[in-house]
Amino acid sequence: MEIKGLIFDLDGVIVNTEHNHFVAWKRTADSLGVAFTEKDNEKLKGLSRVDSLKTILEMGNIEISDETFNDYLISKNKFYLDSIASITAENMLKGVADLLNKAKEKGILLAVGSSSKNAKFILERLNLTDAFHIIVDGNMVENPKPNPEVFLKGAEAMGFAPEECVVFEDAESGIKAAKDGGFYSIAVGNPEIAKLGDLYLNDLTEFKLI
Repeated sequence: MEIKGLIFDLDGVIVNTEHNHFVAWKRTADSLGVAFTEKDNEKLKGLSRVDSLKTILEMGNIEISDETFNDYLISKNKFYLDSIASITAENMLKGVADLLNKAKEKGILLAVGSSSKNAKFILERLNLTDAFHIIVDGNMVENPKPNPEVFLKGAEAMGFAPEECVVFEDAESGIKAAKDGGFYSIAVGNPEIAKLGDLYLNDLTEFKLI
């Protein structure tokens, strides 16, 4: 397979903001009276903010009005943004910078395909915005992962077919999205999904461009 494009999920692949999300969702769950642990947080990996809140409400068997639902989405995002305000390029995960540089040298285009609506903010904090040909985030898709829309839009923007691209993901919903979209999928850094992708890597230092 000739690789023409690489598409990266953001959280857990480029930068680890998992704990930041956990703290923000725990504050939200606490205010709803729902017990929420780091193990529960695993269920939210790869989900949109809306679907994550729905999951927490289901855990507590709670129903709230649409207005209250939106208020909780806003407050969770504020908790999260406050916690990631100090992120810098030093917070990038192992192998990211080297892989991006080598791909650029070989003329391989790069994209981000993330469910996060804060993807561009985080990439700016990491000084990575200009590294990518296209950044597709939660603001640009109608159907979040596990629907493949986010990756299909990334491939289309680069001018490539799915089979010409590799997707890097750390969540089950993301791997499913990649495979359903016809992409070669690589699971990264999450042993729980090691057997779901076409390949598993502990981190991006293990991916070698030929």
